[in-house]
Amino acid sequence: MLLLRLAAQDLLTLNSRRRMVPHLAARWRYFRGADASLSERSAWAESLVHLAEDLVAAGRGNVEMIVECAATLDEADRPGDPRLIDVVLVGHHPADRRLSVQLVELKRWSMVTRVERATAELVHVPGMGRKKHPVLQLREYYEAFTGSRGPLHGLDFECGGFAYLHNATAESVRPLADVDAPTGVYAGVYTNDRRERLISDLREHFADEGGASAAEILLQNMGLRNTPLLDAMIRSHGEDTVFTLRGRQKKVADQILDTAAKVLPDPQRPALVPDERRVVFLVTGGAGTGKSAIGLQIKAELEARGHTVKYASGSRAFNGAIQNHVGHGDREFKETFTYFSNFVTPPDPPLDVLICDEAHRLRDRSTNRFWKPEHQGTKPQVDEILDASRLTVFFLDEGQCVRPNEVGTVDLIEDAAERYGATLLAYELREQFRCGGSDAYIRWVRAVLGVADEDPKQWTPDGLMHVEVADSPEELERIIRTEALAGASARLVAGYCWPWTKPIGKERRLEADVRIGDWHRPWNADSDAVCENGAPPAKIWSVHERGIDQIGCVYTAQGLEWDWCGVIMGEDMVRRDGQWVFRRGKERKDAESGVKRVAVPGSFDPKVKAGSVGEQQFARLVRHAYHVLMTRASRATVLYSTDEETRDYLKDMVGGLQLHGLRPTWENLPEEARVPHLPRPGRGRRRRKKRQSTDPHTPDLFLF
Repeated sequence: MLLLRLAAQDLLTLNSRRRMVPHLAARWRYFRGADASLSERSAWAESLVHLAEDLVAAGRGNVEMIVECAATLDEADRPGDPRLIDVVLVGHHPADRRLSVQLVELKRWSMVTRVERATAELVHVPGMGRKKHPVLQLREYYEAFTGSRGPLHGLDFECGGFAYLHNATAESVRPLADVDAPTGVYAGVYTNDRRERLISDLREHFADEGGASAAEILLQNMGLRNTPLLDAMIRSHGEDTVFTLRGRQKKVADQILDTAAKVLPDPQRPALVPDERRVVFLVTGGAGTGKSAIGLQIKAELEARGHTVKYASGSRAFNGAIQNHVGHGDREFKETFTYFSNFVTPPDPPLDVLICDEAHRLRDRSTNRFWKPEHQGTKPQVDEILDASRLTVFFLDEGQCVRPNEVGTVDLIEDAAERYGATLLAYELREQFRCGGSDAYIRWVRAVLGVADEDPKQWTPDGLMHVEVADSPEELERIIRTEALAGASARLVAGYCWPWTKPIGKERRLEADVRIGDWHRPWNADSDAVCENGAPPAKIWSVHERGIDQIGCVYTAQGLEWDWCGVIMGEDMVRRDGQWVFRRGKERKDAESGVKRVAVPGSFDPKVKAGSVGEQQFARLVRHAYHVLMTRASRATVLYSTDEETRDYLKDMVGGLQLHGLRPTWENLPEEARVPHLPRPGRGRRRRKKRQSTDPHTPDLFLF
C-alpha cells in the first residue's frame, strides 16, 4: 500500500493545482474503507508541502516521495492497524550512487514536555495528551522496512530516518532530543529553526540526480512491479515460483488449499468411505487483483499433491497464450488448460478440482456451430462445470462482460451452488497489482468511461501509472513501436470499429482493415495458422514478436497485459454535449478490392449487432470493452480517439504531461526495472516434480 509516489518538485506542482489532497483522500478511503479525518488532510496539506519545499531548496527536487507507505509487504494482513510510514524518501547516495532511503515521521506539534522524568519514551503534547516518542515509531518502521518482510530485503542500501516538526523550535521540543532520548540511524529530529541543518543533511543523503530509478527498484520489491504472468510461468517451468502472493491473495489461496486437504481424497491413502461433500469457491475482484495468479498457483500446488486438476477459461487469447507460448512442446501441460464448453460430457471419474478463470464469460449453454446436435449442451454451462469436479473455483469480475451471451454473475454461481447442495465460500480481492498497482488509475478509467457511477475527475499522476493522449494514429504507433523495439512489451488495440477480413488467398495476406485517414493497419489474424510475412495466429498474437504489426481487440487482449498499451477509441463511443453517445456502424463493399469498408462509422462487432442486443445493453458492452482495453498496461496507456471532440475530452481528463515527471519509457527505466520478456521455451517435455508433503499447509505461497 502507498498513496502517492512523486518527485518532490512534482508533488509541489500537484499541490499548487489543488489536486494533491483530494487524490490522497480518495486513495485513503479505498485502502482504509473510511474517509480521512480533517486532521489527516490538514497534515498532508501542510507537512508534505514543507518537506517537499525543503528538498527543492536543497537542490534535491528529483528525490522521490512515497507517501503513506506500508512498512512491510504484508500490511494488508493488519487492516485495522497497518504500519504506515508518513513519507519514504528515495534516491541515490551521493558518494557511491547506491539506493538511499530515509523514513520520515511528520509531526505538526509545536511543543513537547516530559510525562515522567525517568523515561523519554512518552511525551506530553499540549492539546493531545500522552504520545509515543516519534523516534520509537521510526524504530519500529525501520526494523520492519529493512527486515525480511520489508521491501529493502536483499538490496544494497543506506537507510535512516528522522522526525520533522516544522511548527516547533528545538527549545520547545527539547525532550525529543535530550541526552536520554532514543538513538539510532532513524533518530534524527529536525525543527523549523534547524531547517538549514535538515537541508544540509538531505544533500548528504541524496545525490542531485533523479530518484525515479531508485523508486522503481523499491516498487518492484513492494510487489507493485510484478513479473508478467506468462514470463513468470516460463521462468518457473510451470513448477517453481518467483514472487509471493500477498495479503488477501494469500488468504484465499490458503483457504482453498486447506479445504482441498479436508474434502478431497489423499491419492496416497484412499479413504474407506469417500467424502461426498462439494465445495464451490467464488472469488471476485477487478482487473489486476491477482485472480489468475491465485488460480495458477493453487493449480501447481494441488497437482503436486497428486490431485486431478484442470484450468478452464472462456478466453481463447488467454488459453492460447499459455498453451502455445508457455507450454510450447509440452502436450501434458497444454492438456491441463481447457475451456468452459469442454464439459458437456462430464469426466468419469470427476476431476478433483476445476479452476474457472474469467467466470464472467460463462455462457448459458455450451454450443458450437461446428458440433453435431447430440454434442451440444442441454443444461446450463455452470451446471456442466459443477458436474465435472468435486471442488470448483470461480474467479469472476462482472465489470469485464463484453459479449451479450456471457452470463457469469455472482447470482448465477450462488444459485447453482445452492441447487447442487454445495458449500459456497465467497471472497473479494481489492489489492491492485495490474496497472502498476495503481487502483487510482483503474477507478479513473471506470469514471471516465461511465462504468462506475461517479463523476470523472482529471487524472492525478500517482507515480505508479502513466497515461497520455496521442494526436494521431501515427504518433500513437510511433510511441508503442519505440517501446517495443527498446525491449518493453507493447501492443496496439482498438475498439471493434472496422470490418474484419479473414486472411486472403494461399499466401494468407492480411487486409489493412483499420483505416484512419492515410494510416492503414490490419487486425490480428483471424486464423489459427501463421499468415503472410510471419503474422502470428490470433491465439499467440499477444506474445509473438510480430504481433506489434497488427491491431488487437478486446477478444484477443482480455486477460493479458503489456508494459505499454496503445488504445484506439473508434466511433462506437464518442463524446457529445457532456455525454457518451454509442453508435452502430454500417459497411459497404469496396468496388476495387471487393473487401468490406466503413460506410457509417460505429461498432462492427457482430456480437453486439442490433438484432442481438438492445441499445442499453449495447452501450454497457461497449463501455466494458474499452474498460478492458484501457486496463491492459502495467506502466503506461496511450489513448487516441478517431473523433476530435472525444480526443479533446480525453485530453481534458488526462491533463498536462508536465505533471507526470519522467515517462516510464524503457530508456528511462533503471537496469533493475528492465524485466526481459522471455521467448517461448523450446520443444520437449519439461520434467515435472511431484512434491509429496505430509503437511497440507504451506507456510508461504508464491505466484508463478
